[in-house]
Amino acid sequence: MEHNIEDVPTALITGGARRIGACIARELHAAGMRLIIHYRQSRAEARRLQEELEAVRPASVALVQADLLDTAQLPRLLEQSLAVFGRIDALVNNASSFYPTPLGTATLAQWDDLLGSNLRAPFFLMQAAAPALRTTHGCIVNLIDLHAQRPMDQYAIYCAAKAGLASLTRSFARELAPEVRVNGIAPGAILWPEHAIDDAEREQILERVPLRRPGSPEDIARTVRFLVCEAPYITGQIIAVDGGRTTGV
Repeated sequence: MEHNIEDVPTALITGGARRIGACIARELHAAGMRLIIHYRQSRAEARRLQEELEAVRPASVALVQADLLDTAQLPRLLEQSLAVFGRIDALVNNASSFYPTPLGTATLAQWDDLLGSNLRAPFFLMQAAAPALRTTHGCIVNLIDLHAQRPMDQYAIYCAAKAGLASLTRSFARELAPEVRVNGIAPGAILWPEHAIDDAEREQILERVPLRRPGSPEDIARTVRFLVCEAPYITGQIIAVDGGRTTGV
């Protein structure tokens, strides 16, 4: 069945140019959605991803640049996104900062960065996107973390931010119902951090995972696709994609 182009659902993905964000973009694009891919500094990666996806379906991907730490830019980011395709059906809050802040060394700049990217920006993006999502009876998916529930040593600020995002997910699910669904995904060991982590530490982490292996970005992307496209009666939930790690210690 052919659809009017104006009826094609559209997803806005923050931090969608690389790593898990790019995998989510590929998955939602394969599901037939148009995409608005946000990036901050990864313009080259965003452009390559756009070219890759538009080789499959022309004029289906737009790029928007913004620094999510600049809260004043967020309403404009939504305005730019709506101007491209005229609608937003899904907001995927994927962009995140992640690094340790050991007690006694943490700075205000680190606090502002980690809370800003993981909590403040998703809040104000959800607030800005709410009218458009109500119009389309759309949804929000927030990328959280299993460590929102089980804090990790030396990552207190990051874990607190993700715990806050988990709470926001449930709160917005109630406040935006019945028109908009809001859910979260809590990844476990999916992609190893970009900062150094040695083999012994990786093995120690995997020993606590019942499936005894890391997951893949595709595991997260498929769960996003499920929540966006196939779960009309699910809201206010946070799905752990962690190989069973949260079932134990």
